[in-house]
Amino acid sequence: LGRWTLAIAREPMKMLGRSIVSLSALATVRSAEGFSFSRPAFLGVLAFASSGVRPSSSKSQGTGSDLNCADGTHANSSGFCGMTETMYDKEYPGTATARMHAVRSRVAGLTEKDLNGKWEDVRRRLLWAGGLKDLPYAVPGQGYTGHSFNDYNHVDLTTMNDESSDNTNEGQVKGIVIGNRLGPGIRFASLPELGPGGSWSTCALGCNYNPPQDVAHLQFRSRIAFKLVWVPNANFDTFVLVDDDGKLLAQGTPSDGPEGLPSLRERMLNYRIMRDSKYQTAADEVASNMTTS
Repeated sequence: LGRWTLAIAREPMKMLGRSIVSLSALATVRSAEGFSFSRPAFLGVLAFASSGVRPSSSKSQGTGSDLNCADGTHANSSGFCGMTETMYDKEYPGTATARMHAVRSRVAGLTEKDLNGKWEDVRRRLLWAGGLKDLPYAVPGQGYTGHSFNDYNHVDLTTMNDESSDNTNEGQVKGIVIGNRLGPGIRFASLPELGPGGSWSTCALGCNYNPPQDVAHLQFRSRIAFKLVWVPNANFDTFVLVDDDGKLLAQGTPSDGPEGLPSLRERMLNYRIMRDSKYQTAADEVASNMTTS
């Protein structure tokens, strides 16, 4: 679709935020104004605006300066380019960025009850926040999400764009089956209201390298919206959610733990694969605070 001349009604697009209270009847989108829209970018604006969610603050994201807009400039402190919530991530171009921000907004809105109830209820809220359906009876590989956050490995909530969802593992991700075709399941299980692209709980194995060598970053060339890490306290019964930079987004202690949680072995292995990485830090800090309080 290249560069567009957009005829947009006078009705205010309220969900785009204060910086775009309304758009006039004709907005000529040219490179002179610094805006260049692809079809996915334009659809991303509309879908994100209608989703009813807003991006998290730049403090929780920590990625604004790493994201490059189509015109070569850097995204602003909220991670947005110009008047659109859709930007191009030069380092990880497979990221569905508007969807990623929408997921983090949902995480920021999770309540104490959401994060500290019975584990299966907590897990369902994590799926919802991540833009995934709760499909415990679907066929594995065709939308099944019963494993999501329920073992040591499938704990990366990844938002990948449509162009990347059919990417396969050609051997670049060590320890993961060759192929690892996830596209059909991603499309079936992803909630559409969070914007273009899809969501999946990808394997975290390899995230302790710098840069991360896991499924999200290598197979899908995408950042993660959040990662679940079990905290190394006495019972490994508390979890943290951290972003792609390892910054703490949320934490919870399910009320039916440890018996109602994934097995102790899975929780301990989860923490172990984070060792010596940026994703370990928040879990260690929470554990330390528990010890001293």
